[in-house]
Amino acid sequence: MKSLFSRSTHRVRAEWRDFRVLFHESRISILFFLLINFGGATIFHFFYTYPNTQQHPGFSHALYGTFALIFFESVLAYPPQWYLQILFFIIPIMGLAIVLDGLNRFGSAFFDKQARGQKWQVAMASTYSKHIIICGLGKTGYRTALELLKFGREVIVIERNENGRFVENAKEAGIPVIIADARRTENLVKAGVSKADAIIPATDDELTNLDIALDAREANPGIKVVLRMFDPDLARRVEKGFGIQTALSTSALAAPMFAAAAMRVNTKHSFYVGKTLLNLSEVIIKSSSMLAGWTVEKVESKLDLSVVFYQNNQVEDIHPAPSVQLRAGDKILVLASLDALHQLNELNQDPD
Repeated sequence: MKSLFSRSTHRVRAEWRDFRVLFHESRISILFFLLINFGGATIFHFFYTYPNTQQHPGFSHALYGTFALIFFESVLAYPPQWYLQILFFIIPIMGLAIVLDGLNRFGSAFFDKQARGQKWQVAMASTYSKHIIICGLGKTGYRTALELLKFGREVIVIERNENGRFVENAKEAGIPVIIADARRTENLVKAGVSKADAIIPATDDELTNLDIALDAREANPGIKVVLRMFDPDLARRVEKGFGIQTALSTSALAAPMFAAAAMRVNTKHSFYVGKTLLNLSEVIIKSSSMLAGWTVEKVESKLDLSVVFYQNNQVEDIHPAPSVQLRAGDKILVLASLDALHQLNELNQDPD
């Protein structure tokens, strides 16, 4: 229900943005229409005279007369002056032609989203915030997008190949797909990088992925980056050297892990047991954390997770006793659902 409401909201906002874009594109027709109306009104106001009184019409009456004349309605009597007679023929022809042309262009473009393809996709993307951008819609990118949808997250995809295998599938799933090169900053902007929560460069070229990641970080310093890499050693160096939160090698690559990593939990590994997605996450107890002073038993019972490793300055325990008490600086590895990890992270935040 929430997903359906979210999609409906995005569609309404996209329709409104699209309407404004179309209105802007129709500005030439609108300008000519206004020129005909106000130009004709000005001429009638100064040069037209009523047959009986020989007085000039007020400007508002002249404007109304011109507007009516466009649609072959006359509120002003046919004038004796030859130049005004010409206007009585020219105004309806030119005005109606402009009106019909403008309506035809505007109506066709507004109702035929497929004909305008990418403009509609960009219009949809512009309504998103706190979303996740996936660059590259291969098998990994597509499966990651589906995993994120399962988590209730909103996704925008940038893909170079308009005939890609999963492009239509993604659109049918309600995912805006922008056909463009993600290495170009303006295309990241179209995908709303400044408002995005995370980005996953998942193309088949690790240098391209790194280039995208760095551009995204420059546009949005707070964005979460989950980077697909093929060389494990390079992945580690990139993670350390560029401050990218997560860099995954192909040997560790799995769509659930990409999706979970983008959710801002420090996930080391993710896997399914039946239909249940479990995540192995590393947590370091922060100073003033609400978890400080809790025992392992309390953490496990309150949050419905398993603490599988505990470490402090003196001890490393692969199966900590339930009575072990957590202190600031302690490290634990937990096996938990995504919801449990979110609760754990909220409890571990330093108070403002």
